[in-house]
Amino acid sequence: MRYLLIVILFLITTTSFSQNKKTVNWINENLIKIEDSNPDSSPENFIGSIPDKFENSKIFGFGEATHHGKEFFNLKAKFFKYLVLNNNVKAFLMEESYPAESAINEWIGGGKGDISTIADNFSILPWRTQEVVNLLKWMRSYNLNKPREEQIRFYGIDIQNVQGINIKIREFAETQNISIDENLLSVLDRCVNKRVTYNATSDWADKHNPELQKIKNIILDFQIKSSGISDKETNDVVRSLDYLKDYTYYVQNNGSNVRDLKMFENAEYIIDSLTKNGKAFIWAHNEHINNLERISYGSGWTSLGAHLKERYKNDYYSIGFDFGVGNLLGYVVEKNKPDHWEIFTVDKPFNRTYSKTLFEANANIFFLDINKLSQDDEIDFFNKKEKQLILGGPGYNPKDFHLIPKKISEMYDGLIFVKKISVPDYNLENL
Repeated sequence: MRYLLIVILFLITTTSFSQNKKTVNWINENLIKIEDSNPDSSPENFIGSIPDKFENSKIFGFGEATHHGKEFFNLKAKFFKYLVLNNNVKAFLMEESYPAESAINEWIGGGKGDISTIADNFSILPWRTQEVVNLLKWMRSYNLNKPREEQIRFYGIDIQNVQGINIKIREFAETQNISIDENLLSVLDRCVNKRVTYNATSDWADKHNPELQKIKNIILDFQIKSSGISDKETNDVVRSLDYLKDYTYYVQNNGSNVRDLKMFENAEYIIDSLTKNGKAFIWAHNEHINNLERISYGSGWTSLGAHLKERYKNDYYSIGFDFGVGNLLGYVVEKNKPDHWEIFTVDKPFNRTYSKTLFEANANIFFLDINKLSQDDEIDFFNKKEKQLILGGPGYNPKDFHLIPKKISEMYDGLIFVKKISVPDYNLENL
């Protein structure tokens, strides 16, 4: 009996090894090697083998498996530059707040500002890195001596932060001598300062959005009657009010499914109304740009990417990112110790993940056309539910991390795999 069990175990192990080797060979035959993660070099191998769906798309969602991946940032910068120079993509949409837009656009448009402090405009800490600031520097250089309509524009589509919107609207009303009752204006302050209380019922939006709409109507009515106010000024203020209304829904619904829906609505407005050609690049987490949903199957949290795919069909192309090993930044909360950031090392891919197999491929960085490969009947690798490491703003903690079952074939149109990642450079003093 013992001998029989050994034989069965041997056969299972041998079969599993043979299947894995076949899958790895198949991946090697179909991958497009990306030469490096240098953001200033062109992805020549990719250019020589561009998937048809990528080439024919207009909206490109580029994700990241963690918000703290240097190589992810640099690769996204590499592809954004390629799309600007070769595909006339001029709208850069980011998982970032609307209040960040104004100062960043002024700076990349050639206006005033200090490169060493420009990252302070980001409400999301992971973007305050040399990698992201270097991309903004490239945008500024590209925009130099170009007319406004030919320049790259930065847009924040997230709704989690609305700080300063109340001040902006108050100052606008005062400058334009628009009469708005203080009781109405105080609603702005309350909405900006309200915080999400998870797992608590709320009627916050039901109570306050009618008041915010009144302010919006007063401003729009004033614009109609006045000849001294520009459409751009009014549109900027109206957009800020709309973001604040989005935020009140976010508060009322405890974050939940509202965040990605509102991110989509903001992206849709920018793409359809603020671009000349309907083209855009979207920088966000894998969980937002994917074609299905956030977190795990059946969560009911429809992703930004799923909304984009439904609205724009094949004009939207999503690229997810995954990795094997490397150094990961994580926020640590320990009893009787100050909260702090720490760097952890992952020295091998996690078991029963896509990464474990992809790591065996013979390229350090590579692209896979998931649309094409998921239709291959011989190897069913991307149609099988495996796990993927999902790391958000707090990064990685070896005591608390998330391996979420996914089907990559349902999640992304393309995938970029990086064997080894590292921590971005958060030192901005020497810029």
